Amino acid sequence: MPQPSSPAELTDALAEVGYLADEGLAAAAFLAVRLHRPLFLEGEPGVGKTALAEALSRVLGAPLVRLQCYAGIDASQALYDWNFPRQLLSLRALGESPDGEAAAAVTASLYTREFLVARPVLQALENAPAVLLIDEIDRADDEFEAFLLEVLDSYSVTIPELGTVRAAVPPLVVLTSNRTREVHDALRRRCLYHWIAHPDPAREAEILRRRIVGLDPRLAYDIAAAMARLRRADLVKPPGVAESLDLARAARELGESRLTPALAEAALGTVAKHHEDRATVRRELARSAPRDAGADGGTGHGDSPATGART
Repeated sequence: MPQPSSPAELTDALAEVGYLADEGLAAAAFLAVRLHRPLFLEGEPGVGKTALAEALSRVLGAPLVRLQCYAGIDASQALYDWNFPRQLLSLRALGESPDGEAAAAVTASLYTREFLVARPVLQALENAPAVLLIDEIDRADDEFEAFLLEVLDSYSVTIPELGTVRAAVPPLVVLTSNRTREVHDALRRRCLYHWIAHPDPAREAEILRRRIVGLDPRLAYDIAAAMARLRRADLVKPPGVAESLDLARAARELGESRLTPALAEAALGTVAKHHEDRATVRRELARSAPRDAGADGGTGHGDSPATGART
């Protein structure tokens, strides 16, 4: 993988692929690449945790392998499984074969690489260098965390029938968490950590303009300012940058150049994801956006990292 020589160089490279990172996030990602340490990202949904892994994959020229965590996920679903239907077909063929030696040979080959189905973790180890995204680790349970500890310690896994598979180059591992529960300290200790916050309006407006070609700078800032207000409101589901992008794209499709009450009503579903939030979202989107700093689409210098993609 091409190695960035400094956090500033990585910041510029990420910007070229549409991801705006502040100094803290760029430094954490840079060290994760250079030190071969996992990067653990926490933050509210929609702030760009998953998108950072996607952007790093593009910058580093490495394939992105994604493991989506969920309640009840186990090692076999992350590591490997055997192709049982194909093995069964082989066994049926054995029963029809008159050649005993051939039958014995096929039986011995049932647990070879040919019948192995590689899951995301094994894929990342075998296809090094790679970027391994372990998304929403907070949804998994303690046993799965313990499995990850073993993998992250050695970047290798042992398959009893085949032996040990070790990555030629350690993958860049990015773990994300929406903090629905606390991840254990043992896993945190093995990672570099960074908290990603929502961007300030000026930075979010810049994200919208970079991601949506031709977007009116005033509309970009109108949307960013409205999102900042909504994140301070008591919503069931506060909007992330993904919702800002959806609203901006909806405005473009509807032919709107400003955030008007008509646009707020027509595109309400891009931001309000719960019935209880609809009235508040409608009111805040329909409010006149500020016309002060940032309304001209300036870049701003907020402290929060951001991106223009979903998490």
